[in-house]
Amino acid sequence: MPRQVDHLSRRRLIAEAVCCLADESGLEGVTLRDVAARAQVSMGAVQRCFRTKEEMLVFALGHIGEQIAERVRARVVRSPAQSARTALGHAATEISLLREEHRAQARVWLAFVAQAAVSEALAVPLKANYAALQEAFIQLISEAGEDGGEDADRAAPRDPRREARTLLALADGLTAHVLIGHLTPQEAQDVLHTHLTGLWERAPVRP
Repeated sequence: MPRQVDHLSRRRLIAEAVCCLADESGLEGVTLRDVAARAQVSMGAVQRCFRTKEEMLVFALGHIGEQIAERVRARVVRSPAQSARTALGHAATEISLLREEHRAQARVWLAFVAQAAVSEALAVPLKANYAALQEAFIQLISEAGEDGGEDADRAAPRDPRREARTLLALADGLTAHVLIGHLTPQEAQDVLHTHLTGLWERAPVRP
């Protein structure tokens, strides 16, 4: 058992090194040799943990996803009595990576998204990650509508799945806009807040 724990810890250490290098120069700057040097382990240690660079990148992508998901869970746990609407706002904010302390993680996340466009190995887990987030958003939006009592039909979106897709795409877009300097974090937060508020102020009727 200790050997298994050590192996997992080593893989996470290497994943952190991958993220640091990707933050500095993108995924094109990530080599097994540089990862080993940054993680302060031997090349052999890296190769024992990961058979290929592709396998290493896939694990690193999952590592980032777990960190973001953990922050979302922690935010919800801190306020267990919060409404579904509030929980949705917290989740969307965390996923957007708008805060200064998450700027490096945002750069790395978008580097993986860009690479996934030409790498099926990265696209598969990334699509699974987005699908899970979308389902979580659908659940929260649906619960918020159920909490609306007699006004639920007027207060909640008629199509939670469509609204969840829109919110997920908006979160990713805001991440990119802040990173390139088109929006400030506060401006992006205002956009997100306005969109979320609009979910409960309208009940769109579409053919």
